[in-house]
Amino acid sequence: MTEGWARRLLGDRLEAFSAGTSPHGLDPRAVRVMAEEGVDISGQRSKHVDELLDTKFDYVVTVCDRARDACPVFPGKAQVLHAGFEDPAAAQGTEEEVLAVFRRVRDEIRAFVERLPAGLENN
Repeated sequence: MTEGWARRLLGDRLEAFSAGTSPHGLDPRAVRVMAEEGVDISGQRSKHVDELLDTKFDYVVTVCDRARDACPVFPGKAQVLHAGFEDPAAAQGTEEEVLAVFRRVRDEIRAFVERLPAGLENN
């Protein structure tokens, strides 16, 4: 969801990539709640962070504590930013209760992306 928001809100100012430390595929509930906001992430692919190790980054943003703790060191001078969002895929309850968590996290991520430092936006 973070890549989707970054592409939508900041796509003219930066190139966003996303990857996980243990990717499990694109969650259809994430696709659904992002589509509710007019953001199509259905074409995104769940990637492992190792696929991006040769990519030079100015910034690496971790969005969950597990990723922050397991994230490898990227070569170069990448500045690491962390935002600890709940993993909505781990939510329990009825489908509507789980979707409510996805929507809340979606909105939290959007607010985070909207507040990204101006220095990040200019790279």
